[in-house]
Parts: sequence; structure tokens; C-alpha cells
Amino acid sequence: MTVTNMTEWFAKGVEALHHDHVYLARACFEQAVTEQRSPLSSSYLALCQAKTRGTFSDAIASAREAVAADPANPALYHNLGCIYLLAGKRTEAIETFRQGLRVGGGEDITSELERLGTRRAPPIKRLPRNHPVNKYLGIVLSRLGLR
Repeated sequence: MTVTNMTEWFAKGVEALHHDHVYLARACFEQAVTEQRSPLSSSYLALCQAKTRGTFSDAIASAREAVAADPANPALYHNLGCIYLLAGKRTEAIETFRQGLRVGGGEDITSELERLGTRRAPPIKRLPRNHPVNKYLGIVLSRLGLR
């Protein structure tokens, strides 16, 4: 098969994914990976598999391989971060998005980080964040408007 055929499948998959047609996008990316495996197409395929099949561990492993193969591509970090979010791993997702910004990430990564927001430092910094004193003191200070 030709490379142009792979790029056509990839372009159709990206367009379908932007229109929230995840199953169609997954089929396109599967075809693109079958034609010629690239880190970018593997990463998008992993994202679609996480969204449709819920196979988060396989999707994370595949997306990590793609990042290791092309660590200068911010789109790979965006896809891996989205997979982490789908899997419920918020801290890993934020760290991955930040790594994507360091390699030149664009608007999509910054919008994800803004949507997620950042947490303030805990009220008592010597205690862990999940300590009950920090948790409830933070809630009280927040309701009083002091935080």
C-alpha cells in the first residue's frame, strides 16, 4: 500500500475524531496503522481504543511507546494525557500535559490544563495533601473566603 493511502486514512480519522465520531475514527486509525505504523497514528489509535473499548492499560502502554518513539511531538503527549484522564489518573494527565508544553505544545494542551485547573498549596505544608487536617482546614478557609 502507498503512503498517501495511509495519510488519507489518518486525515479521515482525525476529522472523525474532531466531530466526536470515535468509532469511525478508530476504524480509520486501525487502517492507517495497518498500512504503515507511525507513532502519531498509534497514539491516536490508542486514544480511540481507550474511548471505545475502555482498555486503559493497553492504551496507556501503546501511547507511551509512541511518546518514546517520538518525544518531540506534543500531539503524542496530548493523546496520552487524554487517555490518563479517561482512566481517572488526573495527576499523571497533568504531568503529561506539562511535558507536552515543554516540547512545544499548542492550544489543545493549554486548554486541557486550563480546564483541569491547578490546586493551591495545602494549608499546612508539612502535612500531606490528603491528611484530614489539611482537607478540612482547606474547606473551612475556602468557605470563609480566606483562600
